[in-house]
Amino acid sequence: MAESNPLILVVNPGSTSTKVAVYRGTEEIHVKNVEHPSEELAKFDLTAEQFDLRRQAIEAWLGSLPESDCRFTAIAGRGAPLKPLAGGTYSISAQMLEDVKTSKYSNHASNLGAILADYFSRKYDIPAYITDPITTDNFTEIARISGVPEIKRKCRSHCLNIKAMGRAEAGKIGKGLDEVNFVVAHMGGGISIAALAKGRVIDVNDGLLGMGPFSPDRAGALPIGGVLELAFSGGFSKDELIKKFSKSSGLIAYLGTSDLREVEKMIDDGDEQAKLIFKAMCYQIAKEIGVASVVLKGDVQGIILTGGMAYSDKLRNEISQYVTFIAPVINAAGEYEMVALTEGAIRALGGEETIQVYE
Repeated sequence: MAESNPLILVVNPGSTSTKVAVYRGTEEIHVKNVEHPSEELAKFDLTAEQFDLRRQAIEAWLGSLPESDCRFTAIAGRGAPLKPLAGGTYSISAQMLEDVKTSKYSNHASNLGAILADYFSRKYDIPAYITDPITTDNFTEIARISGVPEIKRKCRSHCLNIKAMGRAEAGKIGKGLDEVNFVVAHMGGGISIAALAKGRVIDVNDGLLGMGPFSPDRAGALPIGGVLELAFSGGFSKDELIKKFSKSSGLIAYLGTSDLREVEKMIDDGDEQAKLIFKAMCYQIAKEIGVASVVLKGDVQGIILTGGMAYSDKLRNEISQYVTFIAPVINAAGEYEMVALTEGAIRALGGEETIQVYE
């Protein structure tokens, strides 16, 4: 029988920090955002090479906790970009470790999630899991078609938070995630707007270098002619354009800041350009919500607005005026990655979810 309140160590690496927490059941009892000096991180070409630096920092923090709170039942690590997966909770296999250590699919900070989880799993002799990684892929073949045979649409999203919010909202109406359909808009530095059909992300924009709305620092969908003009202008290398579209576009390109709070202050101070760009971003988000609702053929129980930007009343109100005719708009502001990883581990431990193997 599974423990009623297992102790779960959760590890979520970011670009310059590692968020680590201890949960007793779903209650967070300790949390730390371990900062890593940028000059130290700059010494490594692959994020996987940062393992010792991050491990030592986490172990130092764990050493400051009561011993009774470190008798862990399982480890939950953030899932990295991997091969396309069905979603759910996975044990950490040798093949998974090989793929993240070599950055086979992406040189991303989350590659360290499985590596660190595996280390602590061995140290404490307990199981380690990842849940709903970025490359969770439930696309049908029709959703992959782009219009150009050499280019396929990719399923990359903030799947962990999208499914966690869907599961939470389904529970509020007495349903399981596999019984309902939602459109979920995760709005942070990147924006993912997903058609969540009975727990499966059957369509979503690629919020990094794909389609959908522009975000605080990403370009979103662009007119092809304009992209070609930039690409062949001689003013940009391929890497420079990738950086421009993924890190230097959106709000920061138009307004000089990627902080939505600063943009709202600019609007309140009478800045008409800031007002226009803000409204354009909301307009594009709303359009993509409409796209996802069409994929679900209008069978939508709710539109969930989540991620950091959803804290903005101004943004939620602006989007809602376009989409409330589709379904009720639900405010689920914030990101719940840590508790979502914990819940995935608990479901695996309790046999509520089949533990999948990455091969």
